[in-house]
Amino acid sequence: MRAHAFRPTPFVLADTILAVVALMSSGCTRPGAPPTLAAQAARTNEPKTTATIGSRWAHPGATVSAAELVFVRAKIEANEQPWRDEFEHAKRGQHARRTPHALTQINSSSDDANVSRDDAIGAYTQALIWAYSGDETYARNSIAILNAWSDLRGFSAGSDQDRLQAGWIGAVLASAAEIMRTHPGWAPADISRLQAMFKRAFYPQLNKASSWNGNVDLTRIEAMLAIAVFNEDEAEFDAGIARWKVRVPAYFYLAAQGPVPRIDGDGGNTQSFWSNPAQWVDGLQQETCRDNGHHAQFGLGSALHAAEIAWHQGVDIYTAETARFTTAMELLATQFVSGDMGGVCANNAPSADRNDSWEIGYNHYHNRAGIAMPNTAGLILSQIRLNASRTDWNLVYETLT
Repeated sequence: MRAHAFRPTPFVLADTILAVVALMSSGCTRPGAPPTLAAQAARTNEPKTTATIGSRWAHPGATVSAAELVFVRAKIEANEQPWRDEFEHAKRGQHARRTPHALTQINSSSDDANVSRDDAIGAYTQALIWAYSGDETYARNSIAILNAWSDLRGFSAGSDQDRLQAGWIGAVLASAAEIMRTHPGWAPADISRLQAMFKRAFYPQLNKASSWNGNVDLTRIEAMLAIAVFNEDEAEFDAGIARWKVRVPAYFYLAAQGPVPRIDGDGGNTQSFWSNPAQWVDGLQQETCRDNGHHAQFGLGSALHAAEIAWHQGVDIYTAETARFTTAMELLATQFVSGDMGGVCANNAPSADRNDSWEIGYNHYHNRAGIAMPNTAGLILSQIRLNASRTDWNLVYETLT
């Protein structure tokens, strides 16, 4: 595989950062500005193994880092693939033209769910396009969406679906806000209003673990971490890391760990909660046999997004779970590429759905850590980039991050 097919580890990007540092330099002019890009890149790749990150935050530092934005912009400007095609795909999509449709209450059982989803993806898509093009139209639109949602008071359905909706859109809105906070045109007062909204409307929905299937909790954990970075909230960040460390071993099976840990919602029956797998093999996910890989992609993508956010803040939760994640990715990739679940589930036909869940994890474990993951690489090249949705709830344009 060509070396440029996936992102390299950010710590090799110093020359690129220096060459195009103007992309984010405006973010370092405010009082209390984050470290320079070079310092951010270095810090991102000196992860700690404990949760608390200390008093300094790396911005932007949710799903995408400053170094990665600079790297992708350089690739787009050089017309290198796959970045150029992904960028044009984003510009052609409806979310690149999205304007605010903000609500003061979200009823997740109504069309509010789709309205809020599309505004969140619109804000993030246009933040990325601005970062990669410098086109102020996209910056203005992204900021307008974020500002409009600052008036959100809460979620009104009073259901677990509200809590899932908060995870989906919170992860994406906060990632958009993390990019746009570097724009000198976003007023500090407006940034503060959005931070207050996240505390008011999202914290109550996110901060208690879900008893639903595990993808729900992993999505909400991703949102907790993304929002914590934007809000510079250490307590929220640490709570998200702690929840991740409980949920991941209860969602991704590894025989060496022994019995699957009990988790709220399993009803005391792990076999049933895992949808009755025919074989317990390394890499099996709690939802693999639920629908043969559809929901498992949401669980996988959300767990990896959360680990990536932590990495950007200098906290390494990837390494301790290397075997768990690499086997999970390789198993599901093998099932998708072969068209055969390998006898793991009663139904041997994999889901036809493909989601943008794979590149962040592949980048870390293959490009940063040097682990061979041939089945994942083959899946990305043969199916994900060709067929996967780029805008499916919290799984958005991974190639451009």
